[in-house]
Amino acid sequence: MEVSNDPIAMATVAPLAPVTSERPIRDDLETSIPKPYLARAFVAPDMEHPDGTPDHNPRGMSVLQQHAAFFDLDNDGIVYPWETYKGFRMLGFNILFSLFSGIIINLLLSYSSLPGYIPSLLLPIYISNIHKCKHASDSGTYDTEGRYLPVNFENIFSKYSKTKPDKLTLKELWNLTDGNRVTFGTIGWLVNKLEWGTAYLLAKDDEGYVSKEDIRGIFDGSLFEKIAKKNSVEGKKKR
Repeated sequence: MEVSNDPIAMATVAPLAPVTSERPIRDDLETSIPKPYLARAFVAPDMEHPDGTPDHNPRGMSVLQQHAAFFDLDNDGIVYPWETYKGFRMLGFNILFSLFSGIIINLLLSYSSLPGYIPSLLLPIYISNIHKCKHASDSGTYDTEGRYLPVNFENIFSKYSKTKPDKLTLKELWNLTDGNRVTFGTIGWLVNKLEWGTAYLLAKDDEGYVSKEDIRGIFDGSLFEKIAKKNSVEGKKKR
């Protein structure tokens, strides 16, 4: 196969499109991640973790399913609003926020995930169909089947991490959600802001930053397990 040596053919910045220089993409991913453009079914790699999260068991689920499975507290493949509520409580959110999340998330996602066309008043979310809940104006890190795209994850930080390398402020997360907005994707855009706002509340450090590693852990659900375990241990110590 002939390899192009034409710099124009490999250019990532167009002078007449300033946004391409304002939001740069990485061109060195293959130095660490084999085939970074290849969507991964089971793992969530980045430059620092080319094989994904160490010791994280995918249990045969896609990365998007792993993200949702934390809230499936009885492991029956279905997430009900009360499980979403309990999951948020396990993550350290207060009663009001957890109640709001349990209602809103299941209300928005339940119907899309149902195996049939008849809605359920119990608002179940079927993890087997969670890929059908993908919405417009997201980062593209999950593909339409729930796999994980390393290149799109890395581009979150190359485009929007301006203050500190591999960390995002609340303003930068806001810029991320604005930058991913697409025409006629207003509902997805608003949902995306809600999702990233929740991620910020969950993972921000004392300086107000969210780290790349914690965001990666949100994508594959490993951060949820880590935080819930930590909260459980601390709760037992207090008792």
